[in-house]
Amino acid sequence: MLPIMIEYDEAPLRRFHLRLAIASLGGVFADGFGLGIIGIALTLAAPQLQLSPVWLGLLGGASLAGLFAGALLTGRIADRFGRRPVFAYNMVIATALSLLQYAASTGLELLLLRLAIGFVLGTDYVVSKALLTEFAPRRFRGRILGLLSVAWAGGYACAYAVGFALTSLGPDAWRWMLLASAVPCIVVAPLRITMPESPLWLTSRALYARAAQVVTDTVGSDIQPPLRMQGPTISTGRWSQLASPQWRLRTVVGCTFFTCQVIPYFAVGTFVAQIMSALNLKSGYAGGLIYNAALLLGAGAGVIVVDRLSRRSFLIGSFTAAAIAMLILSAWTSIPAAPMILLFAVFAGVLSAASNLCYVYLPELFPTDLRASGIGLAIAASRIGSAIATFLLPVVVARFGVRVALAACVAVLAIGALVCHRWAPETKDLGLEALDRRTPPQSTS
Repeated sequence: MLPIMIEYDEAPLRRFHLRLAIASLGGVFADGFGLGIIGIALTLAAPQLQLSPVWLGLLGGASLAGLFAGALLTGRIADRFGRRPVFAYNMVIATALSLLQYAASTGLELLLLRLAIGFVLGTDYVVSKALLTEFAPRRFRGRILGLLSVAWAGGYACAYAVGFALTSLGPDAWRWMLLASAVPCIVVAPLRITMPESPLWLTSRALYARAAQVVTDTVGSDIQPPLRMQGPTISTGRWSQLASPQWRLRTVVGCTFFTCQVIPYFAVGTFVAQIMSALNLKSGYAGGLIYNAALLLGAGAGVIVVDRLSRRSFLIGSFTAAAIAMLILSAWTSIPAAPMILLFAVFAGVLSAASNLCYVYLPELFPTDLRASGIGLAIAASRIGSAIATFLLPVVVARFGVRVALAACVAVLAIGALVCHRWAPETKDLGLEALDRRTPPQSTS
């Protein structure tokens, strides 16, 4: 009697899935740590490297600029040549670049290193999402990918804790802080080198025998390899395909929801202590501590609910709830301290919970041979938005007042809610192989 074969998307959770999840989570933790450590390090590096305010701004934003380029370019590379070449070795390169920061003797040297590190981190934002999505079983995909959001928030928060602990090392403490960013890269690199290529990507390139062998070696001989794609694969013009009638609405949704999430997330989060002080809270830093605690709690809560709610409801509901909290903050003059902190905590927690969808929902919008390109384009769009918003927020506060700045965040959140309500498709129970048949389900309106 022939054994009963299980469909690829319906595979049970196996040990390999956990190994891949750890390898991906470790890389995302390293991403968060690498971006988070620069803020506290620069305050100590400025006197030694004679950094002017302009140089501090350039160094602070260098990683985001590099991340934009890395995400945008890696999408096309990963769709054309596979996920593994980048996933297996980018943490090795990140380790080397992080170690070189210790020896930086000028602002220019550190700037070039931060640009390069940002570029490498941008590559990981794309391939970690794509590879983990394409291996994760459908029933567990939301929770597994949602953990990436927790890992990033954990790395970002850990960077501040490590930086604070290293401040006692004297004038060169900033060098040890930047050197510390190599540690998570070193730890996760050996796990990644052993990872195989995505069977879905191999199938999209008509490498059926290799795809079948990877499935057998990783998740078992009782798992059926991905079905062969119906219709031609895409070999060139991936960005034009993302703008084609077949996929452009999903591209718009992916870029818009990601950008509208990160604009208030980074703009408010970066200056939360100053914003609370401008709203006459006596201890803006204490309020900021509660705000960041809400971010971490929200990320964890998002993992719990991501597979209990429909993706579409989670998207629209989170934008709406965050917008209402921010609207009250912007409209309530002379707001007491307790409700102010509570509303900021609600805003932070809801937005952080919904950030899980950047890892879960975004890869589900695109077929295998467009997935990395779609993810890369959405990440690039979001980084442009977050960089501009983070730059503009203190300017708007100084010129027009804090309530105008918060009202602008309300407008951004409202745009996200409206776009998702109009065009966001439901993907919660959709198998990835269905997307590869070139017929995406119509958006629910």
